[in-house]
Amino acid sequence: MQIAQEQSIYTIQFILLCLSSLLFSASFNMLIPELPNYLTSLGGAEHKGLIISLFTLTAAISRPFSGKLTDQWGRVPVMAVGSIVCVICGFLYPILTTLSGFFLLRLLHGFSTGFKPTATSAYIADIIPSNRWGEALGMHGLAFSIGGAIGPAIGSFVALELGINSMFYTSSLFAFLSIIIVLNMKETLKTKRNFQVSMLRIHKDEIIEKRAIPAAIVTLFSYTAYGVILTLIPDWSQHLGIQNKGLFFAAYTLASIGTRFVSGKVADKYGRIKVMFIGLVIISLALSLIAIGQSPQGMIVGACVYGIGTGVLSPALNAWTIDLSIPQFRGKAVATMYIALEAGIGSGALLAGYSYSDYLNRIPYILYGNSIVIFVAIFYIVYWSYKNRTIQ
Repeated sequence: MQIAQEQSIYTIQFILLCLSSLLFSASFNMLIPELPNYLTSLGGAEHKGLIISLFTLTAAISRPFSGKLTDQWGRVPVMAVGSIVCVICGFLYPILTTLSGFFLLRLLHGFSTGFKPTATSAYIADIIPSNRWGEALGMHGLAFSIGGAIGPAIGSFVALELGINSMFYTSSLFAFLSIIIVLNMKETLKTKRNFQVSMLRIHKDEIIEKRAIPAAIVTLFSYTAYGVILTLIPDWSQHLGIQNKGLFFAAYTLASIGTRFVSGKVADKYGRIKVMFIGLVIISLALSLIAIGQSPQGMIVGACVYGIGTGVLSPALNAWTIDLSIPQFRGKAVATMYIALEAGIGSGALLAGYSYSDYLNRIPYILYGNSIVIFVAIFYIVYWSYKNRTIQ
């Protein structure tokens, strides 16, 4: 155990995996700031909540498949499939320019995040000692978040300078680079099987890993905030006079960088529950700060606090999911957590979108309301800790 502690987690495999995830995250996140206005140009302004909710719907539906395939077919091919979907969608957005075509693509695009993150988390658990999972997942999450920050900034810049179609093609390029890295990685699944159509048959007991349900409940309620932010922040940024709508995401990610350097280690040392509790409280505070600070400076402060909160919560929550699982169902456990994540983001986006309905004065109240929702997750982990007589 002491040897495992002294070994560095920063192997070539791990670094390449983080780079691939950074590019993948940047690929689909670079579209987010510009899609609300793009949907308005197509005549669908009242359906902005569907931009995120349709994406997360198919991501959630695909999770049981990705979990099963990750545990049977292998980590690497499942990661590659996720990136391939992003490449295809980037080329189809400029072609399918009707409302129905746009919504169809959002459904298809969602499959990408249903596959790659599931297999990636399982891959990390395979190559990293269990007493370093929090740290490793925190650093990988940092790479993913950096992609989520630079993606919107790059996307908005390309759209402003070269046009919306160039932004879509740039998205495809980033996803393609992600594939190149993944295909050169060594498979870690020891009992890998060749792909068979039977692997796509999902029985009801293969959808949810029951051991991971506590982590899924916390994930569900905590990630409603991200759905609200993805839906409202682009319009709120424009309202406050911020031209580059990716600035919020850049600020929140930069704030999370320092946090993730230490939060995973803290979760490994002091326990997941304590760290998750702190992260959730900070996220709830951040939502209120974004609502109160109705200026560019106030929004950036809220973004930074939100980044700190997610930087604290995410590594501990991901590590807790794997703690609760067993090795042969690791992929299914991660998939279960991600199903809840997609459901949380999707429901938050859908409710925020239809509550908003292009009335800017409603945005602060929606943010206040969601800060209260976060307390459901807080109450649950306190209850779970008491029921299991642990504060790990």
